[in-house]
Amino acid sequence: MTAGLRLGPLLRYVDWETASTATVWVEADRPCTALIRCADGASGSSPTFAVSGHHYALVVVTGLTPGSTTAYEVLLDDRRVWPPEDHRFPASTITTPPISTGGDKAGEGGEAGESGEDGGDAGQPTVRIAFGSCRWAAPPAGGHASVRSDPVGPDALDTLAARLAADPDAVRPDVLLLLGDQVYADETSRETRQRLAARRDLDDPPGAEVADYDEYTCLYDESWRDPEVRWLLSTVPSCMIFDDHDVIDDWNTSAAWLAEIRSTPWWNERIVSGLMSYWVYQHLGNLSPAELAADPLYAAVRATPDGTEEVRRFAAGADADPTLTRWSYRRIFGRVRLLMVDSRAARVLDEPRRAMIHPEEMRWLREEMSCGPGSSDHVLIGTSLPWLLPPLVHDAEQWSSALCRGERGGPDGRWARVGEYLRQRADLEHWAAFPDSFGQLTELIREVGSGPDAPATICVLSGDVHHAYIAEPTWPTGASHGAPEARVLQLTCSPVHNSIPGPLKAAFRFGWSRAGRGFGRLLARHGRTGTAPVQWHKSDGPWFGNQLMTLTLHGRKAALSLVQAKSNKTGPQLQTVFDRSLTNGEPSTSSQSTKR
Repeated sequence: MTAGLRLGPLLRYVDWETASTATVWVEADRPCTALIRCADGASGSSPTFAVSGHHYALVVVTGLTPGSTTAYEVLLDDRRVWPPEDHRFPASTITTPPISTGGDKAGEGGEAGESGEDGGDAGQPTVRIAFGSCRWAAPPAGGHASVRSDPVGPDALDTLAARLAADPDAVRPDVLLLLGDQVYADETSRETRQRLAARRDLDDPPGAEVADYDEYTCLYDESWRDPEVRWLLSTVPSCMIFDDHDVIDDWNTSAAWLAEIRSTPWWNERIVSGLMSYWVYQHLGNLSPAELAADPLYAAVRATPDGTEEVRRFAAGADADPTLTRWSYRRIFGRVRLLMVDSRAARVLDEPRRAMIHPEEMRWLREEMSCGPGSSDHVLIGTSLPWLLPPLVHDAEQWSSALCRGERGGPDGRWARVGEYLRQRADLEHWAAFPDSFGQLTELIREVGSGPDAPATICVLSGDVHHAYIAEPTWPTGASHGAPEARVLQLTCSPVHNSIPGPLKAAFRFGWSRAGRGFGRLLARHGRTGTAPVQWHKSDGPWFGNQLMTLTLHGRKAALSLVQAKSNKTGPQLQTVFDRSLTNGEPSTSSQSTKR
């Protein structure tokens, strides 16, 4: 029998240094050789590798022309399987950046989004980075979710895909950052529950949640087979990082949480399968061709007819000891430096050493951010969990952390039990809940943003909290080290497709209010948490809805827009609710709509 395409293609990596190399991920339904053939003559091929009865290939495409867009097709054993015969979308394409002709750091020139033909930014390519998190798979509704069939409204990713497919001249993102909760292992859809019920009794733990690797593949099938999203991911490169729902809600909240869940009979298979599937479906595509070539696990899996045991051992080791692997990674887009940080699996949970990321990971982050004076115009830190939260939420997390470590009555006292209860029940496990890590990240951002060769902006890109906002820190006046020269921003955008209860909306709004700040100070006083190393204010937001942010970076200029997916009589559309320069000029907020 001939091989068929089960999932993909996903365009994952486009090399911005040579502008001639890319990677494309596919899943086939049997062993075969995958070939990517481009209209301009570029190509690449790879035999599939096997994990748990599934067959995958990550094809390195070489020979691409810098500064071009070329259509491509997928062949399995020389038979074309993509695009399908009845394909209703434009051709899937690979777009390469132009080779930069101006490497000097520029302070003058065109606005963000301009071509840069004149001024100090000439020769610097424009970089457009769209980002968001938290996406339930859209329910099937004739190929696209409608407001009638989707109780949480239209999917922002679906709606973006539909707009780009309908308008060949529309400006596309250069990369899509998916900042966690790409799949929901603990909140399955009706369709997935039916598939699970056909394999096992859902009355047995873990019930309607996924239990093993095969069931994880069902989640990716459901999410990435969506026609609009499938086409979008085939033509816009993507960077991904996990968050808790990719495994389970509140994953790695605390040592107490971990001890309790490890006592259940189903957890080991769940965590091992979750990390296995993440490595296959998400992490491999984050890596450059050079990193893939140097990866011993990737080499071992490709060298054996069935790599299941190799990947299982790797995943089990990664869970047992977070220092054994690094899920964090770096991407470079010209003079834009993106560091995607693992803020889930890299945690240290033992109370005396509690840290959001372990010391080796923090050392990596410091080295990557401090990569040389003047090397970047913009530094982006992608972390699924926000660094800067509504002040009341921040103070509540610091308070609960202080109680748990024994600031009131010792680590075994009543207040410590109260702190742990609240930490788990109220999801108090962001950067603020790891005070030492919060302080280290804050100081690192200040250091990198200081001095004459500092980048123009340092932006922390996050999701998780099911609303969007922009927060800006201010360093204390008279501080020994002073404020950074770079503009520092927390940019939070979620969900792509999910919901938030009304009471939580009110709580987040209250968290930003003057009264909320006052209540937070009372908690800080009770927990003896001390003074935060930095203060911050919400400069815009909060916005609630299914949404995506896009950063447009050109030279030393930066601009930000936020779009939300809305439904009207003509169907889903993207509505621009925020559009502003981050580095110069006055606000230019608009409420224009772009229809499908």
